[in-house]
Amino acid sequence: MNKRSVWAIVAAILFGIVVTTIVDIILHMVGYYPPLGEPMDDRQSLVATAYRIVIGIAGAWITARLAPAKPMKHVVILGILGTVVCIVGLAVTWNRGLGPHWYPIALAVLALPQSFVGGWIYLRQAGTR
Repeated sequence: MNKRSVWAIVAAILFGIVVTTIVDIILHMVGYYPPLGEPMDDRQSLVATAYRIVIGIAGAWITARLAPAKPMKHVVILGILGTVVCIVGLAVTWNRGLGPHWYPIALAVLALPQSFVGGWIYLRQAGTR
């Protein structure tokens, strides 16, 4: 894997971290989310899942766009990395009372499919150019 391939994946990871953190901060500031350290309820977790899916798809699109070749290979690698990180997060936070147990499971399960969708969207757009 060359530097451009690594950058294509790292760019999506950085995008996801930055945008998700900004949205999280805004939702805490406006009072939709509880104070840090307090658990989120199912509705709040569903909202978090929804925008994380959108951000994940956008990140995968970025990876596909920046990939020097084989964009779907890059987005699959991104999705696998996302799945692994989510599984680690699930294990670390499982009994911490941060919210419903389905939430980290959903993030792990959706990481690869949302990456695939982002890559597919890019390929569809690239095919129309």
